[in-house]
Amino acid sequence: MLVDRVWPRGRSREALAIDAWLPEVAPSAELRRWFGHEPARWEAFRERYHAELKAPEQAALVRQLADLARSGDLVLVFGARDRERNQAVVLAEAVEDETAGR
Repeated sequence: MLVDRVWPRGRSREALAIDAWLPEVAPSAELRRWFGHEPARWEAFRERYHAELKAPEQAALVRQLADLARSGDLVLVFGARDRERNQAVVLAEAVEDETAGR
């Protein structure tokens, strides 16, 4: 499941081998631009993105992802170079919270 708002540059659908692309669950364009993958902004980004994920439309998508995770493996694909500080990490936390009923 690709969870970026924009398609990764230079990658075809075939190269990514994904089942779906959910740009709607990605951080807002404003939050994404503000973060800019600056490590010093990571904690604030996490908090702000978690808040965005609680909005009704995003919360419904998180529930859908949690349902998929309960029924099998769920792989969140992202284009960021930093594997530890990106939207997929925060989204995975939200999905884990949802599957655990938190």
